[in-house]
Amino acid sequence: MSDFSGMEELLQDFLVEAGDLLSGVDNKLVDLERSPHDRGLLNDIFRGFHTIKGGAGFLSATELVTLCHLTESLFDKLRNGELEISSERMDVILAATATVRDMFTELERGVQPSPASSSLLEALRASLEGEAAAAPVAVPTPAPAPASRPTVMPAAVPREGGPDWDALYAIVTGHTLSAPASAAAPQPAEPPSGAAAAEHKPEAIIKAALGRRATDKPGAQGPTGRREGERQRDNSIRVDTARLDQVLNLSGEIGLTKNRLNALRSDILSGRNDTETLHALDLAVSQLDLLVSDLQNAVMKTRMQPIGRLFQKYPRIARDLARSLGKDVELMLVGEETEIDKTMIEDLSDPIIHLIRNAVDHGVEDAPGRAAAGKPARSVVKLEARQEGDHIVIMIADDGRGMDAERLRAKALSKGLISEEEASTLDERQSYNLIFLPGFSMAEKVSDVSGRGVGMDVVRTNIQKLNGTIEIRSQLGKGTTLLIHLPLTLAILPVLLVRLGEQPFAVPLSMVREILPIVANDIQDVGGKATMVVRGEVLPIVPLSSLLGWPRERAPQYGVLMQAAEWSFILAVDSFAGREDAVIKSLDDFRPKGVAGVTTLSSGQIVLILDMKELLESAGDRRGVSRARLLEAEAVPA
Repeated sequence: MSDFSGMEELLQDFLVEAGDLLSGVDNKLVDLERSPHDRGLLNDIFRGFHTIKGGAGFLSATELVTLCHLTESLFDKLRNGELEISSERMDVILAATATVRDMFTELERGVQPSPASSSLLEALRASLEGEAAAAPVAVPTPAPAPASRPTVMPAAVPREGGPDWDALYAIVTGHTLSAPASAAAPQPAEPPSGAAAAEHKPEAIIKAALGRRATDKPGAQGPTGRREGERQRDNSIRVDTARLDQVLNLSGEIGLTKNRLNALRSDILSGRNDTETLHALDLAVSQLDLLVSDLQNAVMKTRMQPIGRLFQKYPRIARDLARSLGKDVELMLVGEETEIDKTMIEDLSDPIIHLIRNAVDHGVEDAPGRAAAGKPARSVVKLEARQEGDHIVIMIADDGRGMDAERLRAKALSKGLISEEEASTLDERQSYNLIFLPGFSMAEKVSDVSGRGVGMDVVRTNIQKLNGTIEIRSQLGKGTTLLIHLPLTLAILPVLLVRLGEQPFAVPLSMVREILPIVANDIQDVGGKATMVVRGEVLPIVPLSSLLGWPRERAPQYGVLMQAAEWSFILAVDSFAGREDAVIKSLDDFRPKGVAGVTTLSSGQIVLILDMKELLESAGDRRGVSRARLLEAEAVPA
């Protein structure tokens, strides 16, 4: 039984509102560290904790109320000038926000939060009294998984001769393995035995720190019946009432136009077909067409959300990681008001986290490196979003060391990811894209942050799932920029309609670079495959009929120059049927390989939308054919 029976709706509303508030507090704390005397920031953070405390009180979340009250009281003294911001005090505050977020996770599972660690509470009370924290607070290195969030916890005081594993275990699990020594007569703690001894080992302690808190209830179900560890997608959406009013007004206008069309239909059926009646019918149909287009756009806008809601959690992540690496990094956010489809925001979270982590870890130099390069001590990582036409562009740029194409090729070659022949043919752009290969890493040694060769390939795969592309630009010694191009929405997909014989197929327009004729004299055999040279680039010709396994009735007349990941090729087709904005219908019950979905044309014809990546992977060696095979069905005009 949930601890919140009958309060599920109130709990969900609290988690949404409080989660946004806490993300805002995290960002303001990062700003406060740079401007410790900004009274506006101090007041905003105080109000944030006060609001979270009030909501937690309604839910009887006593432990959350206690923690927020202590932190709120600390900020009350800070904003009144009774205390000053120090690095130790800031670490205690950041540890408190991390614990509040952990408590939110427990509330999501429908259980009351477990108490904050005693060392954290003592540190907060000591800070309130103007004393040094009872135990220093350290920022651990973030876990390597892209989805993980760096966590701030009070660190143990090291013993003479090594770390105090007892204290560290107590902090991360809430349990004590050995009884504390008496203050009057210090005695060495006796080592635990049996199962406790196994838990006492550093590996067990670290595992406990990265796993769930010891006080969590295994398998506990939340208000939605979801078990611990399962991730729930937030399907709710906030919509400006002005946008809903627009949808309502357009619906009313469509209703009036429908009534007008019904009246004209009755007139025509009764024999009135004079010029005036037909002209009125034409006007009504045009009006309906315009209103339906406006309604479609208005409904699509209700799905759009400011990307700032995604960006707001990244400054804290960048700050914690930079501190753990001993670097001074500022994350600059630009274009937070840019709107993007709500369904894409959650899927973008992990890829952007990984790219920011890579920029902080690999991209920017440490303090001695920046000094040697004549750069400012503080490095800047820029996260920007902007709209360009019907696409959203997200940019992650750093002012670090840049990428060395020659080193990248040598590393990929040494790891056996490419052959010497392939390495010799790669240009600078293609060399940068080697970082997307599974198993590729430039790290000299494996750390908690990097070196495992996983991550960038997953980033690219996740971006491609959103019908997007990722591009790398870099200048050695100046920095690296990654550009993510995404459609405005996943509900409507711009497509190019191509034909095999009379059968149309749709291919994503985002992959199309240009359309060109296939001329027999321009086709050459390279490695037994038909190719064409386009502006100095040798490109293979891949007949669509070969990808689909269809018999070829005639030689292809046209080619579509396409870019799939890092591979460019010419898709050979018979003809074209134009461009469409396809409303995608998924095939849930039956989905043939290589088919992303279906759409209906204005003529009523149903057309398959092709998944080019899946088609290319499944075709394998059948992707290309020889020149003779390409032209054998029918001579192509020279």
